[in-house]
Amino acid sequence: MFRILTLALLLAFSSSCAEEASSGSESGVEAGPAHAVCTLRGTRGNEGVQGSVRFTRQEGGVLIEAKVAGLSPGLHGFHIHEWGDVDCMDGKCAGGHFNPEGSNHGGPDGAVRHIGDMGNIEANKEGYGIYRRVDKRIQLSGPNGIIGRAVILHAGEDDLMSQPTGNAGARVAYGVIGIGKPKG
Repeated sequence: MFRILTLALLLAFSSSCAEEASSGSESGVEAGPAHAVCTLRGTRGNEGVQGSVRFTRQEGGVLIEAKVAGLSPGLHGFHIHEWGDVDCMDGKCAGGHFNPEGSNHGGPDGAVRHIGDMGNIEANKEGYGIYRRVDKRIQLSGPNGIIGRAVILHAGEDDLMSQPTGNAGARVAYGVIGIGKPKG
């Protein structure tokens, strides 16, 4: 009897969540949190790299804002990876790029890309980089939801075409994406 009641409650909850999700998508507004954050820390040998990434849901997509210090000058591949596991010191435990659609790697504005493909951050001669763009494919919740996944910053430039990862080299910084609060 307990199993039947538990199953009935789970089915009712799932149905309620599905209705809530579909009503949110019909109105064009994503359900769930409006803000997410990620604090980046350097991988082994890159302890001087640090930064933060903020994701803010807005009309037309998700605004991504990043500030990173301690990088070598130049372009650095910038991706969302599939797992929010940062227990290893090399960043490899975060898995590959977040790619729920099974697409090829590409640039952030490409018609074909991983959901996690965000392109590059450019660091100036002091090693400081800023990134700001609105992404139309990333979501904070739902099938393309990024909360609980990892942000990875690479040693080299993402060429936006090499398969499967853009040939961006080693992982120099990483962090887990969590629910955030509004600025201010």
